[in-house]
Amino acid sequence: MGKATTKQTESAKRKRGSGVATAYDILKREILELRLAPGSPIDEMKLSERFGMSRTPIREALVKLASDGLVVTLTNRSTIVAPIDFLDLPQFFDALTLMYRVTTRLAAANRTEAEITLIRELEKGYADAVQAKDVAAMIELNRDFHSMIARAGKNHYYADLFDRLLDEGRRLLRFYYSSFNDQLPRIYLDEHEEIVASIAAGDVAAADRIARQHADQIVRQIQAYITADRRMNAAIPL
Repeated sequence: MGKATTKQTESAKRKRGSGVATAYDILKREILELRLAPGSPIDEMKLSERFGMSRTPIREALVKLASDGLVVTLTNRSTIVAPIDFLDLPQFFDALTLMYRVTTRLAAANRTEAEITLIRELEKGYADAVQAKDVAAMIELNRDFHSMIARAGKNHYYADLFDRLLDEGRRLLRFYYSSFNDQLPRIYLDEHEEIVASIAAGDVAAADRIARQHADQIVRQIQAYITADRRMNAAIPL
């Protein structure tokens, strides 16, 4: 293979890699923000036309989204946005609340100074995303913030389980932020700061209390938003 051919091959690979990243980032944002509804079909041909690229990078992007649990390939090989099982939410919320408490307690007991620095950086990034009303960034940084806390707890079984729960709950956070019209009240942003302070102080009891408070208010807010009566026509006289 000549040098020119090698350069062309490398250029094509870079271009395809860039295409994969672009399709992945855009589709991930649209799924997390519920602009692509849970259970809705994914049409590779339409995506290929939309992004102006071949179906190969589209398929690669969908493989990455499937590994994130955001799309599902069915037995007939069609692809859909991963559904949300609302019937399982009580069990999900129970497990999520427990893991908030356990991982934050352990972080207060076992964290290092370097880990506290990383946690604070993620908290700052989340606060900046809240200020900018960048919901997709808020969802991802919230996930990374709590995942880093779990890693600081030094129990990889808990950390791995919590990562799974955090990943599954990312789209539910869209309901949470929607309930505030994407303007998170300062009081709830302060809870992250209180969590970090309790971990830095090594105060296990305070870490447990604040983590439970944080989880409880998120669960209540999501539940209230999902079950709110938004009927517009029920009272119209017929």
